[in-house]
Amino acid sequence: MSLSGTGKFKEPCCASGDSYRHSWYPPEINTSDPIAAGQLLMHNTLTGKKEPFVPMKERHVRWYTCGPTVYDSSHVGHARTYLSFDIMRRIMTDYFHYNVLFQINTTDIDDKIILRARQNELLRQLEEDKSVGYEKLVGLSKEALEEAKAKSDEKKVTIETELEEVTAKKDSRRRTEQEGLLEQHLVKRKNLDKDEKNVLEACSASPDAEDARANLFVAAKSVLAEKLDREKGHLVTDHAVFNAHARKYEREFMEDLDALGIREPDILTRVTEYVPQIIAFVEKIIDNGFAYKSNGSVYLDLDAFQAAGHNYRKLSPAGPGGAATSAAEMAEGEGALGGGEASEKRNPNDFALWKASKAGEPAWESSFGPGRPGWHIECSVIATDILGEVLDIHSGGEDLKFPHHDNEMAQSEACLGCQQWVNYFTHTGHLHIAGLKMSKSLKNFVTIRQSLEHNTARQLRIMFLLQAWDQPMNYSDQTVEDARSKENTFKSFFRAVQSLVRDDYLSQEVGWRMGDVDHKLAEAYLAARQSVHDNLLDNFNTKDAMGALLKIINEANAYLRTPNAQPSTLLLRAIATYVTEILKVFGVIDGADDFGFGSGGDGAGSGSESYIGAMVSFRENVRNAALAAAKGGDTEAAIQAILKTCDGLRDEILPGLGIRLEDRPAGTLWNLEDPAVMLKEMAEKAAKDKEAQIGKLEKQLVARTKELEKVKNSMVLPKDLFRTDEFKEWDETGVPTTMANGDSVSGGQLKKKKKAIAKQEKTYKDLMEKSGNDPQGLLDSTQKEVDGIKKKLDNLSL
Repeated sequence: MSLSGTGKFKEPCCASGDSYRHSWYPPEINTSDPIAAGQLLMHNTLTGKKEPFVPMKERHVRWYTCGPTVYDSSHVGHARTYLSFDIMRRIMTDYFHYNVLFQINTTDIDDKIILRARQNELLRQLEEDKSVGYEKLVGLSKEALEEAKAKSDEKKVTIETELEEVTAKKDSRRRTEQEGLLEQHLVKRKNLDKDEKNVLEACSASPDAEDARANLFVAAKSVLAEKLDREKGHLVTDHAVFNAHARKYEREFMEDLDALGIREPDILTRVTEYVPQIIAFVEKIIDNGFAYKSNGSVYLDLDAFQAAGHNYRKLSPAGPGGAATSAAEMAEGEGALGGGEASEKRNPNDFALWKASKAGEPAWESSFGPGRPGWHIECSVIATDILGEVLDIHSGGEDLKFPHHDNEMAQSEACLGCQQWVNYFTHTGHLHIAGLKMSKSLKNFVTIRQSLEHNTARQLRIMFLLQAWDQPMNYSDQTVEDARSKENTFKSFFRAVQSLVRDDYLSQEVGWRMGDVDHKLAEAYLAARQSVHDNLLDNFNTKDAMGALLKIINEANAYLRTPNAQPSTLLLRAIATYVTEILKVFGVIDGADDFGFGSGGDGAGSGSESYIGAMVSFRENVRNAALAAAKGGDTEAAIQAILKTCDGLRDEILPGLGIRLEDRPAGTLWNLEDPAVMLKEMAEKAAKDKEAQIGKLEKQLVARTKELEKVKNSMVLPKDLFRTDEFKEWDETGVPTTMANGDSVSGGQLKKKKKAIAKQEKTYKDLMEKSGNDPQGLLDSTQKEVDGIKKKLDNLSL
């Protein structure tokens, strides 16, 4: 706990028993709110509001986080969750100095893993089956497509029927739920329509075309997977198939965490390594009278659980005892391979602790019969085994509140005989893209690896730091660009301070030489530190903490722009060092430098040979330009050549060596940076410049093409304007009098034609004046311009 003062003194304290000591006036402690009193507030989903954080014992924090279900690649929505918790964990350990024990569990037994592993195995077998040629694959693909469309149509009718019923009942909660399901279904149907187009195109290819079968297989993969699993999924029984699938994506997930700069957990666990403990945990719940066996499965008895005084659905209340739990919510809790279990349950809301395995599902022997753990039981067993019977913090994404986390708590309390298994629950908000939650089922996701192809891990971290961790956020070009802009603000400030520190400031006056301006900056610095501290106490409010850092940087930049500035190097260094310290806490900076982002690794071109080569080349270019001017050459051209060479050194040569130059009115600043980062910046700038250049040329092409057509049209002699096959007789001015079929041109048409010829006479006269009586020359030069623009566009497109 760190105390804050009010700015006033309390009554003096007299020294007792020591007559030589004077009275001491203690500063008054600010007790106006928890933050002023130094308490850390945390949004607790259990209460729905911010609560003072108090570890169960001393300053030890036992923290459990649900890891991914490792059935596919992780996306940016997952990155949002794990980066947010990494930031919070760093703040708790590196800033507030709690003793944190952090555990992540990966779910490697789950309906989604079973389904995806089976599908991939069956697809592999089909792809390798040489007896299934192109024609046979066409038939299979079309069948699969029709089955998928029929299933989609049936699903839509079900949702719309349910929506009509809940609307008639004026059940606003379930109406909102069904409207959301319908919106998601329409997105999925749109994706299916795209698949249909691709499949039918691939089915219409020539059977003899190269890669025809391979292309069809790729196009129909999604619908074929579902068909194959329906027909043959029960034949996949080898545990190794499911295990290999989970291990692949578990490894990929851990590599993604590393690429994002997320600290490894203190403990990593897997469900498959805990099956005996899970069986024992379930048996204890049965012995306690809170679970029952049914057809080889085991369910938590919610009626008995609540009759014993326990509460259900603590995180997302839905009426007494969860009575308002909807069928859609229950389906989410039972998993992708669920369904048909209602008759096995005493209460429709009872959930599976142990599932009897069907054909095509991995199974472990137990006292209940062969089966596998339910989705929720794993976390209760594993977290309790590692962290004990009371967790300080349990974390996960927003979508895990119900059913996963509510069910975890119920079964844990049922086994342990307690009323509260977790003291603080934290949930990150959804990540939206184009208005919808980023989701694999909607195919609207960007994988972590795809995102890192276009953005750095630092930029993604800054993007999430600029958002409230427990609120929804949008993932868009705008949010990413904002993060890049803030990153550049930090970089620019660090470079300015590095330039000052590099000078010998001790050879000058070291005190404050700018009076009130110095004092104002110092007060702003102290205010920034206080603001950051208060915001971190206030539910890890990194958004406003980052705002405080950016504000003091703006103040410092304004200070440096003061006319005739004589800046205090040490004060600016203190600000830069503090900003760096906080960014290190946030995980934005990882290095030992006092301040700044550091220069990165050595880089490919950091050897002395690279620097010498660059300098020799630069000297040679400058020398040759000067010699050319001395020998009677064009002095102005030589000056331009030298300036171009200087710019080339700054923009093309030195970035590859990790050196950034910035030309400023007061002189050139230089700093060391990661060559890879600078080269990427150069590539991005070149791409933007190229895009702008292409846009400019395209506009020029449209304009010059219009001009070319205008010149061509203007070159027609007025008397020849209507000398076409449409007519066979004209008067001396070129006005048509007789149609090709012998009919006379009507009076109205004669009037229009005369008017058009008069207009053409003016156009032709203007052309002759503009071209100096050389319209062909103008046409040729305009055509040459058009051809030149097209050539430039072709070169840029290459």
